[in-house]
Amino acid sequence: MNEQLSHLNRRGFIAVGAASVAVAAAESVPVARAAESDRAPTVRPPPGKRLLLACKLGMIAAESGGKKLSLVERLRMAAEAGFDGVDFDQAGDYTPEQVRDAVRQSGVFVHNAINHAHWEKRLTSPNAEDRAQGRANIEHCLRVAHAAGGSGVLIVVGKGEDGPPDVIEERCRQEIRKLLPLAASLGQPILVENVWNQMFYHHDAPPDQSPDQFIKFVDSLNSPWVGMYFDVGNHWKYAQPADWIRAFGRRCVKLDIKGFSRAKNKFVDITSADDDLPWAQVRKALDDIGYCGWATAEVGGGDVKRLTQVREQMQRAFGL
Repeated sequence: MNEQLSHLNRRGFIAVGAASVAVAAAESVPVARAAESDRAPTVRPPPGKRLLLACKLGMIAAESGGKKLSLVERLRMAAEAGFDGVDFDQAGDYTPEQVRDAVRQSGVFVHNAINHAHWEKRLTSPNAEDRAQGRANIEHCLRVAHAAGGSGVLIVVGKGEDGPPDVIEERCRQEIRKLLPLAASLGQPILVENVWNQMFYHHDAPPDQSPDQFIKFVDSLNSPWVGMYFDVGNHWKYAQPADWIRAFGRRCVKLDIKGFSRAKNKFVDITSADDDLPWAQVRKALDDIGYCGWATAEVGGGDVKRLTQVREQMQRAFGL
């Protein structure tokens, strides 16, 4: 009996020893990889700011002196101009891996992703293939934003010309619902922008309109992963932006910033002489809802000098 136990103990010792060697060998590679990964910088926006200023990637010059600029160079231009980060609005042109690597190499934070193909491949389209492509484009944006370390994607839900309001609203509602599991798994909110697409407002009505249609649509999805990317300049033509901000409340997750002249009925530079948007009222409304987050310029861009000018305009608008 003792001899049999001794034999079993020897077998157990050999098995445990072999297993230990195997574990050590197996762990040596991940440990090395982890060490290598630790050397990759974690890019974060500046801490402690209630309002973070960004520009769209599309605002940043793609060439300088006849030379095409790399993505890393373009992101660094935003930082040089004094922005806290960038909204990656050319997500359809890059893979998540390319964006992740560009963020790490540049050291510039990317907070959001957009694919402007949402104007053509719309969630409201009567064509099922177009809706599927539009959904795939948003899925790609969700992955890009996640890879960059960002916190959301901006979408244009469609166009009013695609059908009766109740029909097109239900189309895009159903498509967004299909996207929610991916959005939740990646931690990326899907944010609806208010644009001149003849949805959720009246295109030819006076500038006293309510945000109730937007709020009703967002709330109908009943998800913490759907909110508003409120473009302050877009609806100064149709409404009081401060009233909309207060009505959106917690639904207001991010902001787009541009100037608009009601007197001249056109977009203008932020806080320029022609910009009659009531910025003081906007600031008060943001304070009232306790807004903390990103405000992104969406205006004509260019080189570092022009980007710096836009950043300074935004600072005047927000009293920073």
